[in-house]
Amino acid sequence: MARLEPCFSKSRGKPRVVDRRVCSGIIFINRDELRWRDAPAGYGPAKTLCNRWKRWRDKGVFARSLLELARASDATEMLMIPSRDVASQWPAGQRKPATSRPTAPPPASG
Repeated sequence: MARLEPCFSKSRGKPRVVDRRVCSGIIFINRDELRWRDAPAGYGPAKTLCNRWKRWRDKGVFARSLLELARASDATEMLMIPSRDVASQWPAGQRKPATSRPTAPPPASG
């Protein structure tokens, strides 16, 4: 986490929930496809997790963090993230698109 400290903004004013806890909470929520309010209390308040996720997303903190980790690694060609580790989130009020998987034919009667 020390390598990533420069990617996060500095605290101003009121003491903040520790960035490490919040970052772990955001990863936990996205990995398990949970709602913000379902986050365990150990990661901090749900509103804090949601607000920091939005703020960090808009400021490019996640992109800078991944670039920093890639630069610090020994990989020389390409880094890949398995698709099972990437969760897609659907905005409230929108339905998930229907999959194009064929359905099984009905059982034969007789």
